[in-house]
Amino acid sequence: MAEIRFENVSKIYADKTVAVDNINLTIKDKEFVVLVGPSGCGKSTTLRMLVGLEDISEGKLYIDDKCVNKLPPKDRNIAIVFQNYALYPHMTAYENLAFGLKIKKVKKKEIYKRVMNAAEILEIEDLLGKKPKAMSGGQKQRVAIGRAIVREPKIFLFDEPLSNLDAKLRVQMRIEIAKLYHRLKTTIVYVTHDQVEAMTLGDKIVVMDKGKIQQIGTPENLYTHPNNLFVAGFVGTPPMNIIKGKIISENNVAKFISDGEELTVNLPTKNKLEAYINKEIVMGIRSEDVKCDTNIDINKFATIEREILFIEQLGHEIYVYFELQKKQLISRMKPDHSMQKGKKIKLSFSIEKMYFFDNNTEQLIENAMN
Repeated sequence: MAEIRFENVSKIYADKTVAVDNINLTIKDKEFVVLVGPSGCGKSTTLRMLVGLEDISEGKLYIDDKCVNKLPPKDRNIAIVFQNYALYPHMTAYENLAFGLKIKKVKKKEIYKRVMNAAEILEIEDLLGKKPKAMSGGQKQRVAIGRAIVREPKIFLFDEPLSNLDAKLRVQMRIEIAKLYHRLKTTIVYVTHDQVEAMTLGDKIVVMDKGKIQQIGTPENLYTHPNNLFVAGFVGTPPMNIIKGKIISENNVAKFISDGEELTVNLPTKNKLEAYINKEIVMGIRSEDVKCDTNIDINKFATIEREILFIEQLGHEIYVYFELQKKQLISRMKPDHSMQKGKKIKLSFSIEKMYFFDNNTEQLIENAMN
């Protein structure tokens, strides 16, 4: 078993900077968990506390029900893969893979067996005689992962392992890491700032910001049921459109009116937004739910006319950019040759797919009007 449990764990530095603020998190045995968030959110510090490279200021960390707050890194049976590979430049790939085992005085026959097994899993048999300077970034990363595999740890940690690779290699290595997880069947904790990486790899995703856990869930859950404005805006490509406005009552019907704009949304009766009459509020809607369609049901869609500012051609789809409240509004559509920069078109907003957030707390009030 390799279950991990953070109980009210914080990291506070000498200058009173709070890097991690009272987190509670359970990572089950053989689970692939991704910690994701912007730079400085506390995800790497959390990982370093887990491996033992950072002291825990408050709270307790358990591995298999054993408190490891004071346990040195060498005794935690954890292997970590860093973003800079950390390979010894004067050693061959084989020597890099074998080095940690030699230090532990593992027998040569066993070292050879483990190294060749890792090389076979990662398909790097032809690299074993090469030194790092003769390898590409992707090959170096495979060797770095192999060095973790040969240790046969209970837990694998990955700290931004693909950050130094180009876009094509990142996609390839994501596939390799996913295949590796299904083959090894072990606990993996993976840190990244790239939400696409997080969504494609993790069984469970932990979204962090300002040292706090904002939400824990599956990729689908985070995308369709964000707890707050930060998660709504961080998860998803392109990011969720955010529109500020006010809830008013007109003829006993609650309406959302965008701040200074002509976008008006007639809201269903008996919803939580009735408590926000005459209050500022924030509405969010995904880009795929902003459509260019004139044949609509006015009870299910709100409309607004806007000029096309920019079109991003992606082959299988296009991102069309508009301006609303002096901020960009994005619609994700199928390729349409009638779309032209400078042209005014009518946009349709699906009322059923709208999210409403408290303007002060930024917490979700109403989820897609359900």
